[in-house]
Amino acid sequence: MAVNESSIHSVFDLSPADKLKLVQDLWDDLASNPDDVPLYDWQIRELERREANLEKHPETALTWDEVLQRVRGRHEKK
Repeated sequence: MAVNESSIHSVFDLSPADKLKLVQDLWDDLASNPDDVPLYDWQIRELERREANLEKHPETALTWDEVLQRVRGRHEKK
């Protein structure tokens, strides 16, 4: 599907809530077919670097709960 200039400009006229909904819908669509999303060479190299580091230092791995706790801790209202 080709995107024309008119449709791009109409996106900028959306309300903030509608823009967020559009972004979420686009993200969900991309996530439904992750193999179709291209990766740049630098992204592949970074993933390989991180994987090698994790294999070398497995004690640095975090559980999902630990990740959530760290993220939530950074964004708590103080």
